[in-house]
Amino acid sequence: MNEIDTLRRVLRDCRTIAVVGLSAEGNRPSYVVAKYLQERGYRIVPVNPKYPEILGETCYPDLKSIPFPVAMVDVFRKPQDCPAIARDAAAIGARVLWLQIGVINEEARRLAEDAGLTVVMDRCVKIEYARLFGGLD
Repeated sequence: MNEIDTLRRVLRDCRTIAVVGLSAEGNRPSYVVAKYLQERGYRIVPVNPKYPEILGETCYPDLKSIPFPVAMVDVFRKPQDCPAIARDAAAIGARVLWLQIGVINEEARRLAEDAGLTVVMDRCVKIEYARLFGGLD
């Protein structure tokens, strides 16, 4: 399967997305991306210990605290934080680890892929959605 097919499959099939590092501040990239996806029918699961709620959804302190399955883990954190996040994503049964633009960590990629997850790295979910399905606004 080529890269475009993989991205299209991920965005079509992963409808519940845990957003690690989601900010409640409306001008932050994580908030803009999460709101965009929420408006397109995705269930957003905020992961940030600083907030009780973001975008009308309960916020969890970490991935392991989420009491239901998530398909994708979308990461807005520093690259050095990613190996632990990859391990947690695998532990909770996520199918995809998505590292946003500028978030590059080969150890996290290897850990996630070794656990059977699809890994997308150094790409923005919002940009890829708009490119593949239309609707960049």
